[in-house]
Amino acid sequence: MESINFSANTHNCLLALGPESDGNFSVFYKGVIYRSESFGDLLSEENFQKLIQTVAKFLKNNRAKPNIILTDLHPLYRTTILGESLSKKYKANHIKVQHHIAHVFSAIGDKIVQEPGYGLQVTGYGIACDGTGYGLDRKIWGGELFKIKSKKEKVKSIERIGHLENQILIGGDLAVNEPARMLISILDKFMSKDKLYRLVKKYYSRNQFELLYNQLQQNFNCQETSSTGRILDAVSVLLGFSGNVRKYKHSPAILLEKNSTRPYKDLEPEIKRITGYGLWVTGYGIMTTPLFEYLVKNINRDKRRLAATAQLYIAQGLYKVLKLEAKSSKLKAGFFAGGIANNKIIASYLERKGVYSSKKISRGDAGVSFGQIVYYLLADSGD
Repeated sequence: MESINFSANTHNCLLALGPESDGNFSVFYKGVIYRSESFGDLLSEENFQKLIQTVAKFLKNNRAKPNIILTDLHPLYRTTILGESLSKKYKANHIKVQHHIAHVFSAIGDKIVQEPGYGLQVTGYGIACDGTGYGLDRKIWGGELFKIKSKKEKVKSIERIGHLENQILIGGDLAVNEPARMLISILDKFMSKDKLYRLVKKYYSRNQFELLYNQLQQNFNCQETSSTGRILDAVSVLLGFSGNVRKYKHSPAILLEKNSTRPYKDLEPEIKRITGYGLWVTGYGIMTTPLFEYLVKNINRDKRRLAATAQLYIAQGLYKVLKLEAKSSKLKAGFFAGGIANNKIIASYLERKGVYSSKKISRGDAGVSFGQIVYYLLADSGD
């Protein structure tokens, strides 16, 4: 267990159980946050049992009895269900923290740890980009922008101020492992059925395509998502860097970044041509359909350059929305987290603009339990 000193005006003992895909837990006890190793995907029974045993052992050895248990908002996560059980065992309050809010607060906590004496600004902004997270509206989030208001270094409110355009996952979670499903739903917004099929026929027979297409038209077993990860996956498939399969977590998006042209500073002409379609909508976020219109129109050009353009387009869009909301030439406090914060093209652009990304704590799901702890400690919840 890693230990991090973290000053907080509370006598509560906190147990945060983190996410499901990259299992880990954190404990706040007597001014210290303890962070566990990653236990991997908790859908594995072996990994899940190891987490349960390690939590019990840590609490017993340290004579710590949690009176606050923090979990993800997703009602079906194994960690959420475990949190409900442990809250009864310890007679503790069970508090659910939305996944992307926890991501943002992991970055805020990292800055507090890295820069002793750092105090929250009156207003700050958070960006959380990843593959999947259960949203407050019960949709699948993954490209989120938040406004955080604070007073005397206590968070007073968190408001979702924008997100990536919602796109459709045909077959729900099946579209995670078959990213061409997401591509079909996006292309259907501006392309004829026959032209669409010609772009995806390497992945589906005509009969398979017809089934998916009809499923989309009937909105049967389809889910909306603002996921950045799914957008990057779809771009990777469209440009041919990834097949219609996810071999490991974030693999299509990682292949997209790996095959991108460098440097990125000379891509502004491409970005301006895309934004001519209408990129930003105040108070909403970043339209991603125009990006695919541009990519299809220019599909025979340098695909490595198109790959870099797509990622920079998202980075600039995220920052532009924050600037529009802040109504200021300088962003006072911005934070970027989530698995996509490991994307160097997107992260480096935002960091150049003054947005902070974690230096010590994992930017991905391995940092979520830490973020859950920091969220509670900074929230104006009292003791």
